[in-house]
Parts: sequence; structure tokens; C-alpha cells
Amino acid sequence: KASSKLVAFNTEQAGKTIKVWQNSNIPLYFQPGSDGQRAVTQISCHSDLVTDMDFSPFDDSLLATCSVDETVKLWRLCDLAQEQSSSPELTLRPGQGRLELVLFHPTSSGLLAVGTTKSAQIWDTNCQEAPLAVLEQHGDQVQSLGWKLDGSLLASSCKVRTAQPEQDYPDPSLLLILTSIVSHCLTDTSTKGVALVPKLALDVMSCEVVRVLQLTDSCILPISYQVPRKVCHEFHDDLYPDTVGTTPAMSAEEWWKGGNNLHAAQEAQAVRFIDQARDCSTSSSPLSTPSSSAAPSRSPSSTSGLSSGFVPSPSPSQTAKAFQNLMGPTSKFRHIQGTVMHRDTHITNIRGLNLTTPGECDGFCVNRQRVAVPLAISGGQIAVFERSQPGKLPDTALPTIQNSVNVADFAWDPFDTHRLAVAGDDAKIRVWQVPEGGLKETLTEPKIIMQGHTEKIYSITFHPLASGLLVSSSYDLTVRLWNLETGKQVKVLDGHQDQVFGMAWSPDGKLLATVCKDGKVRIYDPRKSTSPVQEGPGPEGHRGARVVWVCDGKYLLVSGFDSRSERGLYLYSASSLSSGAVSSVPVNVSPSTLIPYYDPDTSVVILTGKGDTRVYIYEIVPEDPYFIECSSFNSPEPHKGLAFLPKTECNVRDVEVAVGLMLTKTTIEPVAFKVPRVKKEFFQDDVYSDTAVWWEPALTGSAWLSGSNDQHKKISLKPKDMTPVSEAPKEAPVRKYLPSSVYLEEKTDEQKKDELLNAMVAKLGNMDDPLPQESYEGVDEDEWVSECDQNMNV
Repeated sequence: KASSKLVAFNTEQAGKTIKVWQNSNIPLYFQPGSDGQRAVTQISCHSDLVTDMDFSPFDDSLLATCSVDETVKLWRLCDLAQEQSSSPELTLRPGQGRLELVLFHPTSSGLLAVGTTKSAQIWDTNCQEAPLAVLEQHGDQVQSLGWKLDGSLLASSCKVRTAQPEQDYPDPSLLLILTSIVSHCLTDTSTKGVALVPKLALDVMSCEVVRVLQLTDSCILPISYQVPRKVCHEFHDDLYPDTVGTTPAMSAEEWWKGGNNLHAAQEAQAVRFIDQARDCSTSSSPLSTPSSSAAPSRSPSSTSGLSSGFVPSPSPSQTAKAFQNLMGPTSKFRHIQGTVMHRDTHITNIRGLNLTTPGECDGFCVNRQRVAVPLAISGGQIAVFERSQPGKLPDTALPTIQNSVNVADFAWDPFDTHRLAVAGDDAKIRVWQVPEGGLKETLTEPKIIMQGHTEKIYSITFHPLASGLLVSSSYDLTVRLWNLETGKQVKVLDGHQDQVFGMAWSPDGKLLATVCKDGKVRIYDPRKSTSPVQEGPGPEGHRGARVVWVCDGKYLLVSGFDSRSERGLYLYSASSLSSGAVSSVPVNVSPSTLIPYYDPDTSVVILTGKGDTRVYIYEIVPEDPYFIECSSFNSPEPHKGLAFLPKTECNVRDVEVAVGLMLTKTTIEPVAFKVPRVKKEFFQDDVYSDTAVWWEPALTGSAWLSGSNDQHKKISLKPKDMTPVSEAPKEAPVRKYLPSSVYLEEKTDEQKKDELLNAMVAKLGNMDDPLPQESYEGVDEDEWVSECDQNMNV
């Protein structure tokens, strides 16, 4: 069964335990348990086989189950972070043998239909002593139940193929229809079950009208049905009439007394579709998606249910274009395109990739010359590949870096493409020197070993301006600053009460920001104090987070989870962390942490998670609406990481604004993110501002520690042979149509005859021209005569 947020299933042979997983709004091939994914809730719900389950249409977190043990139980899945649900919220005992079916009422809250051995029962969960009605006109086991859309009628079927007479029951009347209906679904794999995703979770801006989840032996496969339309990313109200919403029309008691109200549910659904159309238009337009604590905005990929209470809104006939006039500015990067480069640039046949690196690690790291990838081989081995040598790797063993312990995190020195720092499980940081031309033999001895942490290290990050400075976080709840020139720690920062999820240096290199599992975002000035200079509330979720400085260091962007385990982005003012997030936007429901890459030249942030197939792109602006969503990029298969190269690797002639390397299970594939432009022969100076030379240090580590500050120098990316588009010559307007006088000019009959005759002559051609066959070669005339004479002689 599926709700708009969750999917519940049971594949165990014993059949007593149900696992509940997040159900993303984006169709993905989802394999439970892969890539470290775990069920958000596991219910050991019954003492015997679980026969059926159903989510409440009005509460995504309410799940009803029934079993051979003759009980019906209601489970509250409100805390998605917990791994086990220990006790049910309610237990019903129909007392008529084995239970086969359980079904919530479509319009009334707290109303359940239950199929027993030879009867169907209707229960009010607020009155647990006895059912409201027992429908006993069944000759055998009840096999299916179905409510009419308005909830006034109940249909059932059983093994008996003969129809039974209708029975009268107290208002509203309950019609009992006995039939035998069998449906067939042909798929490529063995199907264990099929669930229909609620309509609220559909992607209406992609014209998705139906989505089902197919359960197989090893995975859940969403199957989406979309209506093709020429105009994409608009709300087509002819496809989405008002339908059932998430607010009950009445209580179970009101229904039993004869109530039949569907208007409230229909109106609720209309409001929901308008909200989704507005938010999805942000994705395609793209428009802003601001949010606040008072009125959080909704993302097109959000699968959260509808909140109670609705504000007045326009009619559903208004399209996304109508909202565009109200939603603020758009972005020049709205139609940014991600493209996987040619296969000749790929590194393939990677074997033994380590897929279990900690969540604080990006999975792999790159620089202009080479790529470092962890391997699932004992001893914490790391493979290093040269970017200048793409192609298929040999099947034989490759030379590696033997770190001797499991790798927790690793990073290239931004100012030395040969130096790789690796943090291990033994609380030590090893610095390796890769020789010129790459690894020719296995490295076993690091150049530097730094030790000071007392527990396992979470992550490491190099200083963006000063050479030879490295910062690390650890299970000992400290953040330590290291000087690679001496191999010693120089600062120990405290104040964290739990795991440090992420760290980031400010663009000027003065401040360090951290986001912690204790729900706090902190800013440190390491040269002045070991305690945070600012502290404020961070994301409510405790599953992972990342932080990056944006908008010239005026804001902090944090990617994390909310209290419902939904991924989101949070923007904080760097001068006022205590005030909380100034804006936030939900992204989707997924177990992996979003890893951000921020380009300060364009203010574009690119985010994705390990194991995702979708890459999200936003432009961040320092005023409302703060987040402007751009087109996303979808990879053909789940990737294990995405790391970006320096800006100088971008092909400005093709208007590339970012180039990254995407890691899959067996390949490393370059991905170029381009801005579509018409006049590519000109340098797009509105897209390419002078970029910082961040691959060269601005000062030494010792100078920075002594109090000095500096900035990177900047260079222009404009090729010498290209003219800026701002200086392109203005083109004179071209008349597309002839003047109206040409069409209005009256022609005489004689003129019309002459035009017709000229056209016919032109079509037939010149009569004096030789015919085509006249150019063919044949036998000479003399030969014909000679041959005839010979025949006559014969």
C-alpha cells in the first residue's frame, strides 16, 4: 500500500512484519536496502500472517493492518526517524475468524470496512465494542471490498459466483454486490503486489495522471502514466478535475446517521492542485519558492500531505502562466541543461568501488588532473586515476594508496594537485604525495601523519586561501585546525554537543561555519576564539546536513532534513544566526544528504545525494524570494557522487557554467552544465564574470595564522578571439512578411492568365532542350549496316 509520503510492504515468508519506506514523488528504481538505505519504520505487528493493510486517506501516518490472528490494528507512524513501532494505537477484534481485508472509508474519518471469513463488517474506530454493521450475505471467504467514491455504497466479492439479493440497512443504505472479478497485469518481472499512489502525490506539471508501485522480489518499481502535451510545465485543468482531498467530509457518526457530504473534500483537492501548479511552475519557469515558518511553500517533488485549513485561492482553471506574473523574478539559468559528455572522456571498468563511505564523505574527490576513489578492499585502499588518460581500465590489479585503515573522508589539496589528505578510523590524518604522471606503484608510506583527535574523524576540509591549512571534525566533538607545514594541530574548537555534520570556510577565509546534529548552526573565528562567535537553530532533522557560504559570504546555505525526514534547503543570515532561517524550500523525501556545490560567479548551487538520479539546481539571491529553482538534470542510473572541476575547465564557447565528474558503480563520467544561448559565437559576458584563481594560494598558512588576510586574484575567461555579447553589433530588424499593399493589390484577368501561363511554361521547361534519351550512347550506324549485310548473306 502507498500513501503520498510512505509505502508499506511485507515480503517476509513468515509475514508478521511490515516495513515502511519513504515514497518519493520522483519515479525512481528503488531497491530497499541498497546503498545503505534502511526502512524508516519496521512494525512487528501481528502474531500471525498479515493479510492486508491500508493507509488512511486523511492521515499519511495512519496505517491499518489485519491478520490471520483475527485482529485489526491501527499504527501511528508519526516519528519517521524511529526504526521500530512498538505498540498499535488501536486494536479491533471482529471475532469471526481469519481476517482478509481492511479498507478505510473515502470521505469519513475513523470508519473501517473489514472482510472476515464469511461477512463484511463496518467499524467506527471511536466505538470499539461492536461494529456498526455486519453484512453476512456471503457464502464463502470475502475476497475484495470497495467503497463508492462518495462513500454511500460498499461492494464486495467472494469465492461464490452466484449473486446474492441486496439487503436494506440503516441510512445511508449499504448495497452488497457479489461478483467475481479478476484483473491481469503483464510485467517483465515477477510481481508480488501493486499499489496505487494517491493522486495528491502525482506530478501534475508533467501531466502525470496515474502512478502505481510494483513490488517485486528485490525492488519497488514506480510506473508512471503521463498524457503527452505540447505545452509542458503548465497545469492542464482538463486532466485534473476536482477530486477527493485529504480533509474528511464528516465523522463516522455523521455518516452512519445519513450524512453524504463530499463538497469539502473536492474543494480541498482543488486548492492542493493549484498549490502544486504554482510550485511546479517555479521548477519550470523557474519562479521563486520562498517559505517561512508561517506559510511554508511546497516543492513540486514534495510528497507531504495537505495541512488542515485552506486559505482562499483562485479557481483551478488558472494556469501556471497566471501565477508567473505574481511570483517574482526569473533566472537566466532557468533552462540550464546537464549533459553527459562523449564516452571517449569516460573512465570505465572501475572494479571494487567502496559504496559504504560515511555520510559526511562526498564519496570521491577530484582536481584538475586526477580523481581519487575509495575501494572496498581491506586496508582502506584508494585508487587514483589520471583525467588525461580516459578509457577502459585493465582487469588486472591497479596500484593504489594503502591507507592501512578504513577511509572516513579524504580531500585533495586545492593548491597542490599531487597532495591527498585522508582521514581514517584510527583518528589519524595521513597526507599522501602522488608522483608526477600518477601512481605507477602502490604507495604504503604517507608523507605526513597527524594525530590529535581521540575518536574517529568525521570529515576534513582544506582552507580556501591559505596553503597548508586543514580543519577536521571528530567523534570527540572537537574541530581541530592543522598546519601541514609542521604536521601539528594549531587550534582546537569546542562547543559542539553532538556529531558535526558539515564544515565550510567563508569566502574570505576568516570564519568557519559548522552544522551539528544537536540542531545548531555555528560560526567560529578560529584565530580569535575557540568558542563559536555565533550560534542559531539549524534543521530539525537528525539524519545529516551540509553547509556552504553563499552570496559573497552574507548567507549560509544548509541542506538538511526537517522533522518529517523531508530533505530541504535553509538559508541563514551570516550576521544573525540566532534569528533562524530567513527562508527555506522543501526538496523531496530521500534518505541521502544533499551535497551542495556553489558557484560564486553565478550564485548557482547544484545539489544531489549519493544514490540519487536527480541533480537539483537553484539560483540563490540575497533578497526575497531567495531561492529560484532551475531545470534539473537526471542521470540514467543512480550515481554515487558528483564532484566539480575548476571554472577554467568549462568550455565557454559552448556556454558551460559548470563541469562535474559523476561517479557510478563502474564509471566516472564528465557532466557539463550549459546555459542555452543563440549567439554562441559571442562571449556571454553576462554569464561569465571574472573568476577567482582558487587553485593558487593567496597567502601561506603561517601568514594567515599570524593574522594576515588576502584575496584570490581574478581572471577573465574570455578567449582572445571572441567578442563579448554586450558589444555585439545590433542587427537590423528583418521584415518577415510582405507589405499589406502586395496582398491587397487588385489584378486583372489578363494578368492572372499571364501568371498562370508563365508558371506552366516554367514547369514544362524549354521545348528546344534535347531529350534525356538523346544523350544515351548506342551502337555506331556503320555497325548496324554491317551486321544487317551479314545477316542477308546468311
